[in-house]
Amino acid sequence: MNKIQARESQNVEYKSSWHDKYLEWICGFANAQGAVMYFGVNDEHEVVGLKQVDKLMEEIPNKIVTTMGIVTEVNLRESDGLDYIEVQIEPSNIPISYKGKYYYRSGSTMQELRGTALQQFILKKMGRSWDDIANDFATIDDLDKSAIDYLLKNGYENGRINKDELDAPVEMVLQNLNLVNEEGKLKNAALLLFAKKPQRYFTCVQFKIGRFGHSEADLIIQDVIEGNIIQMADRVMEVLKSKYLTMPIRFEGMRRIEKLEIPEEALREILYNAIAHKDYMGAPIQMRVWDNYIEVWNEGELPAGYTPETLLERHSSRPRNRNIANAFFKAGFVDAWGRGYKKIREGFECAGLPMPVIESTDGGVRVTFQRNNANGSQTSSQTGSQTGSQTPSNQILKMISDNPKVTRKQMSNELGISDRMVAKYLKKLQDNGIVRREGGKFGGEWVIIDTEDL
Repeated sequence: MNKIQARESQNVEYKSSWHDKYLEWICGFANAQGAVMYFGVNDEHEVVGLKQVDKLMEEIPNKIVTTMGIVTEVNLRESDGLDYIEVQIEPSNIPISYKGKYYYRSGSTMQELRGTALQQFILKKMGRSWDDIANDFATIDDLDKSAIDYLLKNGYENGRINKDELDAPVEMVLQNLNLVNEEGKLKNAALLLFAKKPQRYFTCVQFKIGRFGHSEADLIIQDVIEGNIIQMADRVMEVLKSKYLTMPIRFEGMRRIEKLEIPEEALREILYNAIAHKDYMGAPIQMRVWDNYIEVWNEGELPAGYTPETLLERHSSRPRNRNIANAFFKAGFVDAWGRGYKKIREGFECAGLPMPVIESTDGGVRVTFQRNNANGSQTSSQTGSQTGSQTPSNQILKMISDNPKVTRKQMSNELGISDRMVAKYLKKLQDNGIVRREGGKFGGEWVIIDTEDL
């Protein structure tokens, strides 16, 4: 059988035959990045042909138009006497439904969108974000004037708000921040940022902190921070400093210096990111504090096409909540150029700590970073000269050199970091061609190939 040369496209699908079920796929591709679909071609790209091709050439475009209201290019192709059909599906700039249902192609799966996912999808297609929706019942009396003043004061001190705006009427401030609609109704963003009791409108406006011992079941203490989100990072920092983190004392001559164990500006940047980019239809933000590391998780997938690695590189700022992000920018809390993780990296490097590990997981983003332990002494990966030779990657290499059969659990215990972080470091070493795994999970061993890239 002859193989076809597919038309260039981000998505190409091959189907040996035609079924009306594939109209769902066409809907999903139109709602995503578009695609080219071939019917009468198997998964090996071999033309197997279609029966009643003339009838299909009439039915397929008609069914697409009548059920979805979109026009696609449907072409009849031939190879060695066998007919097949090519359907070119362009991405739509409006939501497309098929029989009242919305489908979306994500990766290699076709999903039916429902609930919150459907709402977010439709808003995105309309060029809006969830925080842009107006609330029909809330009024300016529901807002906390001191929270608005807090934003203005910080914005002025950071050079992002003019002095004459400090005494502006509340209505004008809200208009300037795009927090009211054309009818003067408050948007969701205004309530999240400044409401006296935002929990009246959104049940998951919370930041949960838990201190854990040996396992998830070993919860030692916990706190739940509530209230408006413009001041939430301050409240979280107060609780962390008073109950969860240490501030080792050192002296420079007669001067007593207490410095937080985690670089404070970098930690604040992590908090601002979690608060500003959270999906406020989802679960509360969660911070897990362990002996040697901390995890911060917020609900909300990364922008389409973005990976955790994208955040560590130069990238455009694509906020989930545009109005909230704008308010945080005006207050001087975040940058408008997608440089947040660059600032985090610089802060941790200056403190001699490894760069936090970023993961897309459980429908959100998790940031894991090392800390100093409870008595203020440094973790095993931080002791010594703080030179490159003391990085976790190099320590892992030394452990492998000493014992090629060393397990991830042993590495985790020795380094004082999570098994998940060890897996991240090992993957990076493997991807860079520095180590490889030989043999199975049980009985296998690690082999060092090259250390020049460290």
